[in-house]
Amino acid sequence: MDRQKEFVLRTLEERDIRFVRLWFTDVVGTLKSVAIAPAELEGAFEEGIGFDGSAIEGFSRISEADMVARPDATTFQVLPWTDDRGHQYSARMFCDITMPGGTPAWADPRHVLRRQLNKASDLGFSCYVHPEIEFFLVEEGPNGVPVPADNGGYFDQSVHRSAPHFRRHAIDALESMGISVEFSHHETAPGQQEIDLRYADALSMADNVMTFRYVVKEIAMQEGVRATFMPKPFHEHAGSAMHTHMSLFEGETNAFHDPDDPLQLSATGKAFIAGILEHANEISAVTNQWVNSYKRLVHGGEAPTAACWGPSNRSALVRVPMYTPSKASSRRVEIRTPDSACNPYLTFAVLLAAGLRGIEKGYELAPEAEDDVWSLTSAERRAMGYRELPTDLDIALREMEKSELVAETLGEHVFDYFLRNKWREWENYRSQVTPYELEQYLGL
Repeated sequence: MDRQKEFVLRTLEERDIRFVRLWFTDVVGTLKSVAIAPAELEGAFEEGIGFDGSAIEGFSRISEADMVARPDATTFQVLPWTDDRGHQYSARMFCDITMPGGTPAWADPRHVLRRQLNKASDLGFSCYVHPEIEFFLVEEGPNGVPVPADNGGYFDQSVHRSAPHFRRHAIDALESMGISVEFSHHETAPGQQEIDLRYADALSMADNVMTFRYVVKEIAMQEGVRATFMPKPFHEHAGSAMHTHMSLFEGETNAFHDPDDPLQLSATGKAFIAGILEHANEISAVTNQWVNSYKRLVHGGEAPTAACWGPSNRSALVRVPMYTPSKASSRRVEIRTPDSACNPYLTFAVLLAAGLRGIEKGYELAPEAEDDVWSLTSAERRAMGYRELPTDLDIALREMEKSELVAETLGEHVFDYFLRNKWREWENYRSQVTPYELEQYLGL
């Protein structure tokens, strides 16, 4: 047994941890968990925990149901929850999913991301990610309809009529688990919060995002409100994004930095951006996977609607943050399409794949967008060469179906299941009659 596993077992005994929760996600990014007693963990390290894969969204068919969850000891953290005596009583680890013989399960989103990271490594790169995660705090309003938990705006200091200490408690809980927070503040819409995680390697960050969503929801319930990562819960307010900053390093050197370029952006960084822009429509169904996601990506909102880039242009799909232009390690790109309800493993995988394709094929980066793209009409966008992003899940799925890049990145099993699952969601959505339609058309 290696030292990390020994450390886990010793910590469980020394801290009298009573439950160990083994975590993984299904294909759409729902967190799954099985709890075991500490006495069973040594066996789980050796043999894994068997489960019915056919009962998990997208994992396997009935005839191939047996799957094994193998805990990754490097992800061990004690959860911040305490009992009546203030004693922490549970811990968690993420799992890699395998077939009974030990081969990786193609349906495991962690495996999908790891495959793409291995490809980046073969090209000499390591990938780092820093997400800005937005979400809403809501409470029950008249007739049981959720309403924002406060009336605050961007960077407002004292705005909470409910859960006044929420962000402080959430950050304390995250940092107690080793998840570093860089910034936190109130976002533009009433009830909307943003917490930015400090950069980490892409796999660790995907684990951190899943942990973040779980912790934030738990803390919100303790504070008497509810946290939602729904991309667009209120039609009159901006939706919740997960702006994703990415950089590639070659050893200790930032591959995106060039001190001689006006933007200090290297040819590698430019080709990476070109790859994101070229394949933006193909990967949209992954980065924005719900029918509600496209209520956020609308003209006149604060989300990108065209495939363009700019150094500080927040109306663009990709921007190059210029806060510290002379700092080589901070040169990075920010992709503004993903929302907070995506599966982070699949999202980071397709973003990385698109960027690497740009590097491998030597894509040329189009001129930067200097306009407020949000204010341009569709005709003006076309005239300026800006390609429109998908406006609903139907269009996004049609683009994904044609994509060799996404099929290769996700693997045949996940690619096929994801499309089938999302086409079913779209058809269910199309058949719904909404309150808006009743209000507009019932009197006809």
